[in-house]
Amino acid sequence: MYTFIIVLIVIAALLLGLVVLMQNSKGGGLSSTFASSSQFMGVRKTADFLEKATWGLAIGIVVLCFVSNFFVSSVSQRAEQPSGSKAASGTQTAMPMQTPQGSAAEMSGDGSSYED
Repeated sequence: MYTFIIVLIVIAALLLGLVVLMQNSKGGGLSSTFASSSQFMGVRKTADFLEKATWGLAIGIVVLCFVSNFFVSSVSQRAEQPSGSKAASGTQTAMPMQTPQGSAAEMSGDGSSYED
């Protein structure tokens, strides 16, 4: 489910980029192209549609981000909870190795040091 939401976020982001590129801040853009070639939707309706699409996609991305955060936290909580079978069998998790103390010259073992 998390992967599906991430894919939706990516698709919405790509669409948002395309919609923003179709707009022109000075009233041109896709609206002026449609005005000169055909009157299918009209100039103002096209600009309104692009503006509503921009807001809708932006809000959709924000909502999907919050929803994905919910799924990430629920998945991580399930991963952190130990299962009853492991605790009952007495298995232990491996401890990370500790780093040795001392300088690199002491650990090289060849007797040479960088200090003069």
